[in-house]
Order: sequence, then structure tokens, then C-alpha cells
Amino acid sequence: MIDKHEQGTGDLPDLTPTREAHEIAVALLSGGGDRPYVFGLATAVMSKGATLDLIGSDELDCPEFHNEPGVNFLNLRGDQRPDASLVAKVSRLSKYYARLIRYAATAKPKTFHILWNNKFETFDRTLLMLYYRLLGKRIVLTVHNVNAGRRDSKDTPLNRLTLRIQYRLADHIFVHTEKMKLELIELFGVEGARVTVIPFGINNAVPNTPLTPDEARRRLGIRDGERTILFFGMIRPYKGLEYLIAAFHEILVRSEDYRLIITGQPLNCERYWTVIQQTVRQDVQRGRVLLRPDFIRDDETEVYLKAADVLVLPYRHIYQSGVLFLAHSFGLPVLAADVGSLKDEIVEGKTGFVFRPEDPVDLARAIERYFASDLFKDLNSRRQEIIDFSTERHSWDVVARMTLGVYAGLLGMSSPEELLKREASSASLDVNTSS
Repeated sequence: MIDKHEQGTGDLPDLTPTREAHEIAVALLSGGGDRPYVFGLATAVMSKGATLDLIGSDELDCPEFHNEPGVNFLNLRGDQRPDASLVAKVSRLSKYYARLIRYAATAKPKTFHILWNNKFETFDRTLLMLYYRLLGKRIVLTVHNVNAGRRDSKDTPLNRLTLRIQYRLADHIFVHTEKMKLELIELFGVEGARVTVIPFGINNAVPNTPLTPDEARRRLGIRDGERTILFFGMIRPYKGLEYLIAAFHEILVRSEDYRLIITGQPLNCERYWTVIQQTVRQDVQRGRVLLRPDFIRDDETEVYLKAADVLVLPYRHIYQSGVLFLAHSFGLPVLAADVGSLKDEIVEGKTGFVFRPEDPVDLARAIERYFASDLFKDLNSRRQEIIDFSTERHSWDVVARMTLGVYAGLLGMSSPEELLKREASSASLDVNTSS
């Protein structure tokens, strides 16, 4: 069994700020993308009684955001298809910014929660933030990457300056790890009291049907006995796919019972992707590598996660990975490079293993160690334990309660701590009365 206290998480109080939540109205500014995170957060906050103006796009449009009392879905971004002409892209983006600026001027919610910036990040971080502040809005900012420019080797003084401005203008900031909070404090001078660490909620926008692992493997043409390794998600240089391929070639020398699945759309890395394709060309021809360099739709995702025996995250740099939690939500073990806070999410031998980053030899050892472990041998019975462990640590219910507490504090209703104390007192009173 996986001990829920092994990683020092402890227990969160089972409190729901329903009374304050019914008084909270927030504009959720999505940037038009990241459907899994927007869906998870919006539905969780709505379920607790808060009302939302959800600023979205065609990508985010779904039945759950229509005809529901807790949400006003405003499709200001519209179509974002990448195959549009340059003229069409400029036109639709200009219209979007105009709509967003008009909306902000008349918006009823006093709190604006920015999940992602828009296309022109320099403008978003500075002038747009100042505009929101001049309108008297309280700004909450979710920071998924403290400095993506440094991660992508594209950092500049201007990038750091505009980040510092946005972080200073935000009333409160959410991050997903303690390391991210420390980086905000040390590198950008953000006061610790303005930063809250919240879990990264599990992707609950992906369907999970009765499809079995055996059926999933048959769909992908994976033979019985093949040890199947999965790389899943957008392909970018910082994700270190080349190290996984090198490790895969090393273990093939000792055994040919391995199969590598590479799925995900290459993003702005043509030269890098060309080298990757050349490296695996013969493996693809021989059937050792299944390559699908496309965007994987939500309704296709479970096939890959159920067909695989393990997911590998060979990242060179990352703060946190939603793919890790998605894999665990399907009961799939993860091998993760020791970067960012990935190590904190792995219970060695029970939910996966950790290896040295940028080290294909150590990654090869981790792969072979996993397939020799009891975790792999008992995988069918271990899957539910992994699911339960991940669900408890990364529940959207926990995220929603912490988020609502910050909203309430900014609106002067109460601090998050006072809110929890009051709800605990109320719950105790209810119990005593019923007794």
C-alpha cells in the first residue's frame, strides 16, 4: 500500500466554504487554451457556489459551460486554428484584444484570475495588468512557469523585467511547488505572503471508459510480452526526448522485448524535430518505435495511457508536469528525471522511479529496474493504488477550496485561515446540535 504521508502531505481539513463562495464572482481569464486546467478549476469552483465569467475560446467551449447557473461563458477568443493565414491571425487576435479590453471596462466581477497570458506577453504583463488595476480589479495570477524563457534558453533582460512587473502588479499568485515560490521570492522580489502553493489538479477532462489495457494494446498493435514505454505530450527541446531514445537504444542491445511509443505534437522546434526523426527512422521501420507526432485528442488519450507499461519524463528542465498526474490518474507508473519538483511526486518502487537528468545511461538503468520490480510484475493490482494516491494529493476539490479562500481574502470577506476556522466551528456546532 502507498502511505499518503510518505511525501509529507498530511491531511487537509474537509471544509467547503459554501457560504462565502455564493458571494464570490470572478472573471477567469484563460488565454484561450489549456482546456484540462481550465475545465478542472472552473467546474470545481462552480460546484462550491462561486460564479464565473469564463473568458474562453472555441477550444474551451463545452456543454458544462452552458446553461449552468454558476458560469457565464464568453467566447471572446473564438477560433485559434494554426493553419489560418497571417492576415486572418492578425485580424482575429486584434479583435480578441479589443473584446477583452471592452469586457474588462464593464465587467461586474471585482476579481480577475489570470490562468495564462495571451499572445503578446509583454503587453499582457505590463499595460494590460495596469489597465486592470486602474479599473479597480483585484488580480490573481496562476504561474505555471516562473520563467519559461530561461527554460527554453530564450531568456532576456526584457523578459525578466516584464515578468517582474506582472508579479509585482498581481495581488496574489498561485504556484504549484515550494521551489517555484522560492524562485519568485529570490529572483523576482515577490513577498512570500502573496504566494500560495496549490496542488496541480488532475486532468479530469479526459474520458476514462471501460477500455482495458489489453484492448488498448491490441488497438495499437502491441504484441503480448512487449514491454511498452510511453513518451506523451507536446514535443519541445526542454523535454529531453533525445535522452529517452538513447536509453531505449541501450536497453535494446540487451533485450529486444521493448517497444517505445512517442506521441505529441512538435512545437516550434523544426530543427530539433528533424534530428529526432532521423534518429528513430530505422526503429520506426522495424516496428520498435510507434511514432505519432500529432495532437492527441482527449478521446484518444486513454488508449496510450492504458496500452503503456510505464510513462517516461526525460525532461531537462520543468517546474511541474500535468502529464505525470494524468498518467497516475490512469494508474500508470512514471519514471521521471530529477528536475523541478518531479521527485516529490514519485514514491520509489510504488508509483515509479527517479533518474538523473540528461543521463541516458542512468535512464536505461531506471527502465530495466522498473521492469524487474514488483511494481511492474503486480501492475494490474497496483493501478488502483496509484489512482487513489494521485487523486488524494491532486484533487480539484482541494484546489477549489484553497482558491476560494484566497478570493474571499482579497474581497475582504475573510482570510483563508479565518475562513477555515469559521467553517470548522460551524461544522462542530452542527455535529453537537444533531447529537
